[in-house]
Amino acid sequence: MLKEIYIENLAVIEKTTISFSDNFNVFTGETGAGKSILINGINAILGQRITKDIVRTGCKKALITALFYNLNPNTKDKLKELGIDYENDELTITREIYADSGSVARINSRTTTISILKEIGETLINIHGQHDNQILLASEKHMEILDNFSDAESLLHDYRECFKELQLLARTIKDIYQKEKDKAERVIFLESIIQEIEALDIEEDEDIQLEGEYNIMKNADKILSGLRNSKQLIDGDDNSSIINRLLFAEDMLIDFSDIPDIENLNKRISAVRIELDDIVSECTNLLNSMDFDGQRFEYITQRLGELNSIKRKYNGSLSDIINLYNDSLEEIILLENNTNELKKLYDKKEKLLVEVTEKAKELSEFREKSAERFVAEVSEELEFLDMPNVLLEIKHEKGKLTINGMDSMEIMISANKGEPPKPINKIASGGELSRIMLALKNVIADKDDIPTLVFDEIDTGVSGRAAQKIGIKLHQISEIRQVLCVTHLSQIAVMADNHLLIEKQIVEDRTITQVKYLDFEQRKHEIARIMNGENPSELMLKNAEELLNFRLEKNK
Repeated sequence: MLKEIYIENLAVIEKTTISFSDNFNVFTGETGAGKSILINGINAILGQRITKDIVRTGCKKALITALFYNLNPNTKDKLKELGIDYENDELTITREIYADSGSVARINSRTTTISILKEIGETLINIHGQHDNQILLASEKHMEILDNFSDAESLLHDYRECFKELQLLARTIKDIYQKEKDKAERVIFLESIIQEIEALDIEEDEDIQLEGEYNIMKNADKILSGLRNSKQLIDGDDNSSIINRLLFAEDMLIDFSDIPDIENLNKRISAVRIELDDIVSECTNLLNSMDFDGQRFEYITQRLGELNSIKRKYNGSLSDIINLYNDSLEEIILLENNTNELKKLYDKKEKLLVEVTEKAKELSEFREKSAERFVAEVSEELEFLDMPNVLLEIKHEKGKLTINGMDSMEIMISANKGEPPKPINKIASGGELSRIMLALKNVIADKDDIPTLVFDEIDTGVSGRAAQKIGIKLHQISEIRQVLCVTHLSQIAVMADNHLLIEKQIVEDRTITQVKYLDFEQRKHEIARIMNGENPSELMLKNAEELLNFRLEKNK
């Protein structure tokens, strides 16, 4: 439950601390006093979107801190799931909104995200405002209301899991069917790739080896000429060859071999001559081995042309083309297997469709029975809320399977006796919507364990006896839930256990909103003011006193 909220620099609220009772808390005040700001503050700590405009003029930031206690099991489970510690069954949530945009959220002084704040806030407080009345006007939301009432969550979850499996299977079949449909063209295309590559009998890096051989054969004449000339220069027939000159040098120095330096030099000349003899032998061998084969050169030229052509066609290396060949073989095998796989999937889909349909029927029957209880309980609530002639009916139609089942359900009402039920958005007034929503809140109140309910403008369009009934009903709800209610009606305010007045004051030319706790006498004057405006008469004060005493006596 919400124990206390501290608000600082939020719009016209400079600084205030508000404590709440565990049961029925009511806020009253003149129009424009700032009651909506209080709701904005609560929305802020629940993680709702708040604009920077709400920061009090001239201030850097607004601050809202809320203290919750007696945490419910859902909140504890959510905190455990999110890894957030708490002590003494209490939780503190803080939201800072900065004037230069942006905000910071904290749970128990630990910085957190707005999304986490929302997750936890949903387990703490449920706010009913005019937006909820709009839900009633949206017929597509009615089945969700009915499912919440009937506790259909387990059946709905079971159905949805099965339906999602059917959807996934249908998508898989569609994909395979499309492939099957295109298979003939695809197979022809793949076979053309396989035949083309297979015909070439490609070996990896074959092109690199052939290019080396091609370059040699292409330059064979120049290579042979170079080898012959090199051999002639080194070991020719005339005295100008290098080896002959080296022999002459050796002869010139041999007579001085007894001189160590000369002998060493002569040995070096001899070593060079021997090395050149070896080079000449290698040149001879190369000349003898290089027999130019014109046919081989023609083959290599043609083969390289074929390999380069296929590389250009598929924009890759020979290794890539070999991989393409293997992949094409695998895909053809897969495509051939798809036909059998498709038949198996069709059989599985038929069985699953039967299962989904059965689950949809079970859910539909459950909803139909629940709708009868819903109509009975809400009608009873509406009768109490001074709408005895309202005829409530659930329009239940069955159609194709969707994620929500096979049902379409809409709440229909007749506000006047003798008139057939029609869609809510066609005939319900603002006051009727407020009471219908309150009736729904009441019948669904025991379906969840959200400890705090906030009602903003629940009294829209109602007055007199109907307003009195709303007040009684809110007090009944407060026996099992903490209730916070903003109201303009004395019939509702008088039923509160804790009455707070929101009022504006001018301090040093600045508007300041304050929140005051009213004792019996103060409540009497406030209720009289609500009934008859400012400066209530003695009669109005007496009437207000009698209403308060009657309410206090009744609760003893």
